[in-house]
Amino acid sequence: MIVARICRIVETALPAALTSVLAIATPLAAQTVDAAGHWEGSIETPGQALVVMVDLAETDGTWSGTIDIPAQGADGLPLSDVSVDAEGGAVRFTIQGVPGEPTFEGTLAGGEITGEFSQGPARLPFRLGRDAVEVEAPSRPQEPKPPFPYDAEEVEYANGDVKIAGTLTLPPGDGKVPAALLISGSGALNRDLELAGHKPFLVLADHLTRLGIAVLRVDDRGVGGSTGSAWQSTARDRANDVLFGVRFLRGHDRIDPERVGLIGISEGGVVAPLALNRVEPGTIAYAVLLAGPGVPGGDLLRQQLRRIAAANGAPAEMIEELAALQDKGLQIIAADMPLAEAEAALRQVAEEQMAASPETARLSGEDLEAALSAAVDTNLSPWFRFFIRYDPRPALGGLAVPTLALFGGKDTQVDADQNQSAMEAAFAGSGNRDITVRRFPEMNHLFQTAGTGSPNEYAQIEETMAPEVLDLIGSWIAERFVD
Repeated sequence: MIVARICRIVETALPAALTSVLAIATPLAAQTVDAAGHWEGSIETPGQALVVMVDLAETDGTWSGTIDIPAQGADGLPLSDVSVDAEGGAVRFTIQGVPGEPTFEGTLAGGEITGEFSQGPARLPFRLGRDAVEVEAPSRPQEPKPPFPYDAEEVEYANGDVKIAGTLTLPPGDGKVPAALLISGSGALNRDLELAGHKPFLVLADHLTRLGIAVLRVDDRGVGGSTGSAWQSTARDRANDVLFGVRFLRGHDRIDPERVGLIGISEGGVVAPLALNRVEPGTIAYAVLLAGPGVPGGDLLRQQLRRIAAANGAPAEMIEELAALQDKGLQIIAADMPLAEAEAALRQVAEEQMAASPETARLSGEDLEAALSAAVDTNLSPWFRFFIRYDPRPALGGLAVPTLALFGGKDTQVDADQNQSAMEAAFAGSGNRDITVRRFPEMNHLFQTAGTGSPNEYAQIEETMAPEVLDLIGSWIAERFVD
């Protein structure tokens, strides 16, 4: 649902032209066909072929399957509506849960499945065969490879009944060192902030540890080794998780308890000030806010919708229609109405939104019902309701520690014009003299050098985080806290 497109970074987005529907129609050879098993091939997208790998299985007459899209970092996506006509050779399946009901339709003959892939208005040919396709993994030149010139520890600590698991990287030596705790954006992400084939927190942790700064990166609630639920907890709950992480770092025998700081990206830039405003002075030494919100979440989302839709080429009339529907949804979510009433009202808005958007207009049947239920559940979750109501400016104005705030000029998720000015206004009344605010005009939400700034570009860009951004973060911390 458009309403819930917040700071969260797209994890397995398909290319922009393919974000509506993936359909396989494949006529099978007459008589007997053998569709079960592993298939590899490609969709002929403009400019290049998109490699896909499909596994089909039949049990008691019912077909199922999964698909991998290596270029998108998508592994084992479930298929729905899988059908195989054993006599006519027709094969059809849809990628479950992807906006726009991506579907393949084709025919199995001569040991190949060939046909048409459809997604929204796009109609593209595809071919699948039994032979392995050589897949060139997306180039990620910044991703660090062992051996590393530092130590790494697997760690765990608890916030009540919630277990937090992560990795602590430590510079070599015996002396005490400064430390940073990394805080992810919204959603449920692992300790490396892994999305679109990138691992930004792995790259950042490696860079900082090589400079003499210990780094703790952790799995979000409900991901990897951490328990709990990201959707049933709020930014305040996450701030409490952060404080237990700070306590863990301050008690570690290699870390100087007076030099522990926070680095938050996207919604992590809300969580970090919340945590800082809850502790005694001196408990947390500094804050780095990367594309952090400076306005309430509802206001941020209104601007986000317009920026992303425009970057993806949506016509002005459609943007205005979607924005009006988004506003209706936000009002329902923010209102204090009974849950059943809110669910019914929000479902109606979600249906209108999906009908208005080319990415979701063709959803039907079980796929439509699943999308509607997910939209209602997510948008009425404790996490989302807190986010759209919460105003980060008072907490930002209360920051009394050295603070670095960075923005990307092409960020379509946390608009720099909207959020940087609001954050600077909040800082102005704080009396804090060690605040640095910087904008990188060509950077997107992940601080990659970008074209349009659309989330659809994230996976296509080789750069995980621009070197000048890494250098600024590292030098800013090192100048203040590294001996």
